Amino acid sequence: MTATEELALYLDVPMDVDVELDRHNLTVREILALDLGCVIRMNRSAGENLDVRVGGALFGFGEIVASEATSGIRLTDFFQNE
Repeated sequence: MTATEELALYLDVPMDVDVELDRHNLTVREILALDLGCVIRMNRSAGENLDVRVGGALFGFGEIVASEATSGIRLTDFFQNE
């Protein structure tokens, strides 16, 4: 039995994928002042490396990519636990 065949039962199980773009420390006053449409400036920009986590565990690495209409994450490497 191949590895893909062994995993067949799990292929449709949903998993949370988390990508942390940045962290900020805000005061309670700043948080209460947030409203729809507010922009929180990030210190990262297109091309910077990010950790990609699946189910809370480090899965791989990616970089921010942006086009005219959208932005996303390009996977650049997968985590190898040795």
